[in-house]
Amino acid sequence: MRTDARSTYPRRSRLVGVVAALLLLAAPVPAARAAGGAEGAGPATPVTVPALSEWAPESGQYVYGRGTRLVADGRAERRVADTLADDLRAAGHGSVPVVSGGARTGDIVVDVAPKRAALGKEGLGKEGLGKEGYELRAGKRLSVTGATETGAFYGTRTILQLLAQGDRLPAGRTVDVPQYEERGVGVCACYIHITTDWLENLVRDMAYNKLNQLLLELKVKSDAHPEANTWGYYTKDEIRRLVALGEKYHVTIIPEINSPGHMDPWIENRPDLQLTDSDGNKQPSRLDITRPEAFAYYTSLMDEYAEVFRADSWHMGADEYMLGSDFAKYPQVLEYARAKFGANATPQDAFIDFVNRVHTYAAGKGKKLRIWNDGLTGANTVPVTAGTTVEHWLNVATKPSQLRAQGYPLMNAAYALYLVRGGFHSDTKGLYDQSWDPRSFEGEKLASREGITGAKISLWPDNGRGETENEVAVDTDPALRHVAQATWGSPHPDATYAQFTARAVAVGHAPGWRDLTRVPVADGTYTFRAGTATVTAEVKRTQDGYVSLRTANGCLEVRGGKLTLNVPLQPGAEVSRGTCDPANTLQRWQLAPEQDGYRLVNAITQMAVHVTDDGRLVQYPPDQQSPAVWQLTAG
Repeated sequence: MRTDARSTYPRRSRLVGVVAALLLLAAPVPAARAAGGAEGAGPATPVTVPALSEWAPESGQYVYGRGTRLVADGRAERRVADTLADDLRAAGHGSVPVVSGGARTGDIVVDVAPKRAALGKEGLGKEGLGKEGYELRAGKRLSVTGATETGAFYGTRTILQLLAQGDRLPAGRTVDVPQYEERGVGVCACYIHITTDWLENLVRDMAYNKLNQLLLELKVKSDAHPEANTWGYYTKDEIRRLVALGEKYHVTIIPEINSPGHMDPWIENRPDLQLTDSDGNKQPSRLDITRPEAFAYYTSLMDEYAEVFRADSWHMGADEYMLGSDFAKYPQVLEYARAKFGANATPQDAFIDFVNRVHTYAAGKGKKLRIWNDGLTGANTVPVTAGTTVEHWLNVATKPSQLRAQGYPLMNAAYALYLVRGGFHSDTKGLYDQSWDPRSFEGEKLASREGITGAKISLWPDNGRGETENEVAVDTDPALRHVAQATWGSPHPDATYAQFTARAVAVGHAPGWRDLTRVPVADGTYTFRAGTATVTAEVKRTQDGYVSLRTANGCLEVRGGKLTLNVPLQPGAEVSRGTCDPANTLQRWQLAPEQDGYRLVNAITQMAVHVTDDGRLVQYPPDQQSPAVWQLTAG
């Protein structure tokens, strides 16, 4: 997670994000981009996000209709076409058959041509497509060609965006190839549980905007270490379903367990693994890197995650190990370093040694290591193992140009791209107006994109009750579209930010994206009954799509127990009545439909209300105690 290191950055209120969203909804919807279109684009360029890098118009148009078929020969083509068929149906375009053989007027043709992979500088229609580029041709038929299955898939995302604006497309051709290999989003579902519905929406929208990498820092419920299963976790089946969705939509989901700092979600109940300071105080957030048992523990978690995550990368965090402290308080770290690397070794060498041992372990499992940059202070004599990808978020002594010169793959995860619950929010308009691109790191802008893998936005829950998921979604949407644009093509395809955001209105959300702000009951007074428990409350929809429950004695809220990131995340914490406050997010609830009623789920803790044998209302994860199912009677 991210903490005080960013406290000097400007804050932006949630109100600004809401106003921006309303302006976005009010923006004009363009059907085609003319003079203000993508750089290098011709007249009447179709509107997409990211913007098409080029467009050669032709006479005529393509018409999508009832007779349209998806023509796909070969297994890779068939997989792409099957996904497109699912999405066309979800988007309201009807059921479209997938066939093989010759194409006819109105058909959509999917082709994978490996010979088109080599990138070159020839004319339109002749360029290589690389791993993810595609060629789209619109005329009597609509055809998309990729050198790989992924490239063809991205061509179908463009088709879906165009059809979202109407069934008639202008005739023409484009070759559209991304500039950066990694185009992503990072989500810390650490400590605070984020619903899988929200994450599934994110995966769909990422793919729709041609983003391909999702970093998830989260806890998977452990069979090997049940003592670590404090709430915030996901079940293995939940992660398997999410990973399968990512694979279907060509989004690689990379897991992270932050270490050796920020380890408290895992070792708060394992004092034997906690670093001890010179006064004998245990540090629950710091893993003792000098102990073999600590390394064995961490790698056992890696093995367990490998049961559900299939990415070829592993993120170990490696940030903020000494946040709020320093190595001088832990003399055993220096002793370990000198014993292993000699008299000139530094405490930082012990830290780098831990990173390198994890690198070796990951490589032995066929995975590449990724780390944050702030632990690379330059106070080490032992180098980080070659091939470790460094994700640069903070301006420290070792600059991006130095890391690149040393040969490390470099991803831009700049703080400027952060969205922190209840804290700093990326100034997307300002970045767009500045033509921000992935060469612009914190503290340094590089002259070329050589060695830069790409960029991502990052979502952090530093004040877990500062915003709800639905509020985070509103703020994330423009940032997601912007980073998609800046990593795929030109960082400034339109003359103004308003014109750029109008693109998002034109293409909308991905097919299958669900509106999580819908409330299943109308505002009014209801009696809630679950077993022997009865609650009468006024149900009122909140502006972010939850409900407040006002009783005669106050509004229902979760309170008490241990606070984590300002949130009562302790299972069994009381659901009580407090002074009604529209700003109190702990008073916001989801009414989750069940076969015989509704579950009451807190919008922040994501735990459901359980009724105890003595009639008290308490919160529990659904796999620890059965949630109460409430029948509602109006009036």
